[in-house]
Amino acid sequence: MNILPNLAQLPFPNIDPIFFSLGPLAFRWYGLMYLIGLLGAYWLIKARAAKKQIPLSPQQLSDLIVFAAFGVFIGGRLGYVLFYNLPFYLDHPLKTFAVWEGGMSFHGGLLGVCVALVLFCKKRGFRMASIADLAAGAAPIGLGFGRMGNFINGELFGRATDVDWCMVFPHGGPECRHPSQLYEAGLEGIGLFLLTTIVSRLETPPGTVFWTFISGYGVARFFVEFFREPDSHLGFIFQWVTMGQLLCIPMIALGLIMILRGYRRSVASTS
Repeated sequence: MNILPNLAQLPFPNIDPIFFSLGPLAFRWYGLMYLIGLLGAYWLIKARAAKKQIPLSPQQLSDLIVFAAFGVFIGGRLGYVLFYNLPFYLDHPLKTFAVWEGGMSFHGGLLGVCVALVLFCKKRGFRMASIADLAAGAAPIGLGFGRMGNFINGELFGRATDVDWCMVFPHGGPECRHPSQLYEAGLEGIGLFLLTTIVSRLETPPGTVFWTFISGYGVARFFVEFFREPDSHLGFIFQWVTMGQLLCIPMIALGLIMILRGYRRSVASTS
């Protein structure tokens, strides 16, 4: 493919990552995107819990959001340390806590949320499948807005290309690149939201929305990784396979297996 290294087909908007400053305090778009995602998740879970007659009180819903937020933060950081740069953090263990320097993993955040949901359900006495379905249906909101935050920051950009909509990112060198953050916002955000919403309106076994999200995210991320620049310190793991794709393969397989298992159990219980 003929790469155009010095010609941007679309200008990068160069939005200031800080949208508001007050003295030494700086409020960033990236943080605002996560706040919008949490508020959107709160509203959606509240509405769907009421519709499905799940007795989730406002206080319990607030607790659920707090549990999930801690799961995303702690799991996301530990996931990045373990999956993406373990040798560095073994040599510099205190850097594990330097979250302001960046470094979060979706797959680690997902595991953290799963642990948080288990703890929440045990503490509050809810069925895990019901709460997991509610959380999975709302998760794409945060994913979509989070990827928009990545785009504003000019990070996690795509591979060099000559497509008409390529951009030159401030930290991506002179090459014109795929705006892969927008691809992810579309697939992981809008696409997954529509998919999980459709599934949530069908008569399905408990947990189907959650496992649809798991396998759906795996497919979306695996596809986008073909356009996203691999992490510079990792590169490709096996020829063309990236770490992100490697972590998505078990997600796709497990999600499909659990969906099939749920339907088999449902048929067996009615026969």
